[in-house]
Amino acid sequence: MKKVVGIMPLWDDEKESLWMLPGYIDGIREAGGLPVILPFTDDKKEISQLADMCSGFLFTGGHDVDPALYNEAALGDMVVHCRKRDTMEKKFLEIALRDDKSVLGICRGIQFINAVLGGTLYQDIQTQHPSDTEHHQKPPYDVPVHSVTLQKDSPLQRLLNSDTLNVNSYHHQAIKMTAPALREMAFSPDGITEAVYKPDSKFVWAVQWHPEFSYRTDPSAKAIFSAFVQSMT
Repeated sequence: MKKVVGIMPLWDDEKESLWMLPGYIDGIREAGGLPVILPFTDDKKEISQLADMCSGFLFTGGHDVDPALYNEAALGDMVVHCRKRDTMEKKFLEIALRDDKSVLGICRGIQFINAVLGGTLYQDIQTQHPSDTEHHQKPPYDVPVHSVTLQKDSPLQRLLNSDTLNVNSYHHQAIKMTAPALREMAFSPDGITEAVYKPDSKFVWAVQWHPEFSYRTDPSAKAIFSAFVQSMT
């Protein structure tokens, strides 16, 4: 039996509809998991029932994280969050951590996990942490635009057996202060934290870049999806 992976849905505010990038689904399927797109709900009973069906959870990209989660006011209109999505994902994350189920965060996912666990974010990198590093590339999104340095002896460095990695990048928020429960696994040239893990959990990893765009051609992206699925019991 394949392990069921619950994927956090993407939400379109203008169309008031769910949508999904195929790379999230296909990356998990190629790694041997059975992906399921979760419904858009903040109902506790529904979330609990859905969580029981899943061995792991993929926290996807999309909306900004509500600054209220890390006790800040929004900088302005540049911060676009979805309160229902934050509420839903917080409940799923709490259940996953309680039951020690596998978690992978991508882009918004790393930011959200960090915020829920007590860290803070740059609400807008260009405003709060300007640099020459390209963090908001134009298509095609599977092309690397900057390197990251992998933390020595971190789980990601051991998985990839490399000290550096070239990654794609499409975000305007990022980790500012890492949550106490997390440890850094990678950094961009301008010092932005690009990957974290939770050492006292079976598998809680998150990356700032986008393996869902690059998994077809990038062995490191495939390896991350595979490590995620293989961690499930």
